[in-house]
Amino acid sequence: MRPTIFDKSRPGASGHAIFDAEFSSAPPTELYPKGLLREKPLGLPELTEIEVVRHYTQASLDNHGVDSGAYPLGSCTMKYNPKRNDALANLSGFRDAHPNQPPETLAGIWEMMFELQNYIAELAGMDAVSLQPAAGAHGELAGLLIIKKYLESKNEKRHIVLIADSAHGTNPASAAMAGFACRIIPTTPEGLMDVEALKAELTPDVAALMLTNPSTLGLFEERIEEIAKLIHDNGSLLYYDGANMNALMGISRPGDMGFDVMHINVHKTLSTPHGGGGPGGGPVGVKKFLRAFLPVPIAAKSGDTFVPDYSLAQTVGSVKAYFGHVAVMARAYCYILTMGAAGLKEASENAVLNANYLQAELRGVLPPVFNKLCMHECLLSGNKLAISAYSFAKRLIDYGIHPPTLVGAGCVYFGEDLKSAMLIEPTETETRESLDALIAVFKKILYETESDRQLVETAPHSSPIGKIELKTPEVEPSGKKAVA
Repeated sequence: MRPTIFDKSRPGASGHAIFDAEFSSAPPTELYPKGLLREKPLGLPELTEIEVVRHYTQASLDNHGVDSGAYPLGSCTMKYNPKRNDALANLSGFRDAHPNQPPETLAGIWEMMFELQNYIAELAGMDAVSLQPAAGAHGELAGLLIIKKYLESKNEKRHIVLIADSAHGTNPASAAMAGFACRIIPTTPEGLMDVEALKAELTPDVAALMLTNPSTLGLFEERIEEIAKLIHDNGSLLYYDGANMNALMGISRPGDMGFDVMHINVHKTLSTPHGGGGPGGGPVGVKKFLRAFLPVPIAAKSGDTFVPDYSLAQTVGSVKAYFGHVAVMARAYCYILTMGAAGLKEASENAVLNANYLQAELRGVLPPVFNKLCMHECLLSGNKLAISAYSFAKRLIDYGIHPPTLVGAGCVYFGEDLKSAMLIEPTETETRESLDALIAVFKKILYETESDRQLVETAPHSSPIGKIELKTPEVEPSGKKAVA
């Protein structure tokens, strides 16, 4: 009779070591020092494979994402990540490569990085780009370190960074980490930077102004060229927070507005995964006079091949181990090639169109804070709601919609005047039908607040975790605060 894999009549009968091996429960003292061996069992539960699979499948269903429903989280730009990008990043040439390989064996990766640097530079109006920073805030830090080292090279001891109060909360955090003191520039009643207040702050100690354009209020700074001239006439630099580039691709470039340094959040603009804290990507771009200060390595062409270049004369050094998150950059590269110049522009046009469509259709329920066209996101007021904006937003969860950003609930905070505002960003991902369904839910919840207020105020009812009551942050005497 032919032996089966379970036949133990002779060693090696099956030809499969996994079935033939004699497993011993004795500690492998010959392999590990005795002091490192566990003396008691770990105490892990005894589970079957199907139980483990079901546990993690259910956990994934409990987690909301763009793949499972609308995600109009203002300022965060939760756009769809095409699966073709994942397929490209999973090609063996990317997946199986190791950064310690000889550089000549990674020429294909460096060619991809070289082309991506150039694409981002063209998209942003910059002259040079480093792909190394691991996230948007990390790109901010790298950009501020570049500014700091550039000023030191000129023997200028400027130590103040001006920041718009409509900025992302990472701006003051990054400036402080880079060793700068922060001063906040207020917003006018129209939602734009107060240029007169800016002028009053321009002293010889100012190193830079950090500005997001469009801002976190969803508005484009109409006096951006004037602002850029004021900054440069003061001998300072202009830093662009590229978090909201999804409104501008192929339409307007930060470099053409007068910005000297910037980062781009590839998850917000070039459709890479958000990362849940990592991995991510925040490439930093600069004008030509700052190229020598970029983090290294950058991708370079050497003859007929492509290599990492560590030779930048005044580099701030490496800000990340090895070359940054290559798999994330591969996804951004795939997105750009798939979309093309026309497609990237159309994505931004649709993102702006969708935001304005929501603003127009929800005007009767949640009137816009600023009565004008918005950019990629709209800021709507909840002041007329019978309940808090927080409760209203939490009820959305029961309908499979992620809450928008609550401006006054600790996500982005601008003071008492916007305490009930919601920042909503549908992105270009959502179709007209999807937007109409979202609008219908908003209006239904408004009806529920009048017919069954307790139902809304105790929401969500369908999520694993119930409503968490928030404590309102303390407001500075100025009434405004740029904190995330």
